[in-house]
Amino acid sequence: MKALLIEDDKKIASFVKKALKECGFVADHSDDGDDGHFLATSQAYDVIVLDIMLPGRDGPSILRSLRGARNTVPVILLTAHSALDERLEGLNEL
Repeated sequence: MKALLIEDDKKIASFVKKALKECGFVADHSDDGDDGHFLATSQAYDVIVLDIMLPGRDGPSILRSLRGARNTVPVILLTAHSALDERLEGLNEL
């Protein structure tokens, strides 16, 4: 199975990528929203792990674009946001 990780924090990305590999995924990684969006729309993935706050294009706009194109790939959102309304914004895009 193939996963895409879009995360700009190097420590978090390393940890998540290692976990994905241990679970049997081939994991591509992007640390930039624009590049991550390109990968997400130009290749097929079984899951996308998506940070909300990214340089370039942000996570919610990537998710909106995917859903607007009827791409139903499962997406796991990563966030450091603690406010409920900020976390719900991502869920509303699903």
